[in-house]
Amino acid sequence: MGISEPADSAETEALAAADAIVAAFGNHRRDEYFRGFAPDATFVFHTHPARLECRAEYEQLWHEWEDLHGFRVHNCVSTNRRVQLVDTVAIFTHDVVTESTMDGQREIGRERETIVLQRHAGVWLAIHEHLSPASHL
Repeated sequence: MGISEPADSAETEALAAADAIVAAFGNHRRDEYFRGFAPDATFVFHTHPARLECRAEYEQLWHEWEDLHGFRVHNCVSTNRRVQLVDTVAIFTHDVVTESTMDGQREIGRERETIVLQRHAGVWLAIHEHLSPASHL
């Protein structure tokens, strides 16, 4: 039996993985953003009618947004952050304000987000992302 890692270290590592995802998204670094997700990650967005069943589906949708609508993320601010650890799973919740362009219009999105990460072979990867509108922000 190996020595277990202190919870605060695992929490710090999971938070760093979530921060990397948020930073890549906020700077429209698409490829870096998607590297933070496992290939079989699922996605639920209040702006999309169906659950996306894998990272490739979301990547396809992102490309369509870029190609058809001129989608571009300019900034993303994360507040009210929390990480909960359950064995090799971390649940990251936060409030997020995103500035983006879609169809030539600058938009400000105010949402609550949950990113579920799983540690595998020492690496934290997101396995699920859920966005819902947040009118309180």
